[in-house]
Amino acid sequence: MYIARTGRGVAASAAATAALVAAALATTSQAGVTTAAPAAVPHTKAVPAISGHTLVHGVSSPLSSEQCQAKWHIACYNPLQYRTAYNLGPLYRKGITGKGRTIVIVDSFGSPTVQHDLDVYSKQFGLPSTKVKVVKWGHVPAFDPKNSDMTGWAGETALDVEMAHAMAPDAKIVLVETAVSETEGTTGLPEMMSAEKYLIDHGVGDVITQSFGATENTFPGFGRGDFSSIKNLRYAFRAANRKHVTVLASSGDGGATDLETDGKTYYKKRVNSWPSSDPLVTSIGGTRLHLDDKGQRVGPDSVYNDYGAGGGGQSHVFSRPAFQNGVKNVVGARRGTPDVSMAAAVNGGAWVYSSFDPTAIGWDVSGGTSEASPLFSGIVALADQAAGHRLGNINEALYRLSKHRNTGVVDVNDGTDNSYEGVKGYQAVNGYDMATGVGTVDALRFVPALVKASSRG
Repeated sequence: MYIARTGRGVAASAAATAALVAAALATTSQAGVTTAAPAAVPHTKAVPAISGHTLVHGVSSPLSSEQCQAKWHIACYNPLQYRTAYNLGPLYRKGITGKGRTIVIVDSFGSPTVQHDLDVYSKQFGLPSTKVKVVKWGHVPAFDPKNSDMTGWAGETALDVEMAHAMAPDAKIVLVETAVSETEGTTGLPEMMSAEKYLIDHGVGDVITQSFGATENTFPGFGRGDFSSIKNLRYAFRAANRKHVTVLASSGDGGATDLETDGKTYYKKRVNSWPSSDPLVTSIGGTRLHLDDKGQRVGPDSVYNDYGAGGGGQSHVFSRPAFQNGVKNVVGARRGTPDVSMAAAVNGGAWVYSSFDPTAIGWDVSGGTSEASPLFSGIVALADQAAGHRLGNINEALYRLSKHRNTGVVDVNDGTDNSYEGVKGYQAVNGYDMATGVGTVDALRFVPALVKASSRG
């Protein structure tokens, strides 16, 4: 996630679902403390794609996009603009709001102010608020606003929760806060996966959004061609596949490259990141929207490439899955990412409210594919409600829909690319590409088309 700080200072019926969530959460806090991670764990750091970028100080309320352009020469968007851009209004008027469905968000440490911040965000834009059910997985340490790791994840948490809520305002939100620093010698991925599997096994959640990743090359054994350290972590995704839970992951903010083990230096070659590269996951890439103050497009979507770039390319761990056989001329013999894309550019970023840091309470403009994944999780929640059941793994349906007109899959093909940090990326061209996947969506058409294409009979 890339943040432009503008805060003050330095920078399944519904009843049955609710009962199930409450029951599971009542036991999760105890189970989470004692559940051990698998014996074989990676020494690779799971991080949110986050980097601070301060534009201005002292903004106590969000501005219009026109005002942002005049003051800071960037576009900035609110949820009402996103709703227009993705054609969500007609679905809401039909009662498709995510009601009865549950979005699971996984973030290390979480945020102590997440409920308050969502309430402020919702009130600002006239949205109904919702209660965020927090699961503390393990001994989550007390929040320290002077700890940059914690504040980074707290910023990610605010973005994730507010973007998911913006798209699916009546969906339930379960926030899983993991204790990354709890297990010495490991780096958080085992805790994240064990937490996800617990909720999946206990029937909590219809769609999981993951705004984190680690470069495949940084996992132990990668250089020797031993990918067991990644594959030993896939058990949560296999469980999700069995239980028909949709799993999403941000494709990253490093374009066709990504970070080395130090978390600061970029590889000088094309690489990919996990869990986005996993074939059991739907990889969510990034676009740049070009909207007026009402949310109407003034130009076609382009590839996110400003203070980061939409991740995409070939996996070096996973071979091409069957659902990508139709695009083998693009991905070759490897799994290609992303699958689909949503708003992620900082120049065209989302207004987000946070108050976890007492020295920087206020509104930020946030971007990155860690914005795109929770946005798409809301779209999936709408489709789950429309279907009356979980759609599960949507990858096969997504690629099938991309081959037909009027399915709500909107190609991004303006020729922009995700080259970044000197590594040549991929262009957005006609059809599937490794800059934006199959493209983006028009929700009014996409939601019913996805329901039909994903029918399990």
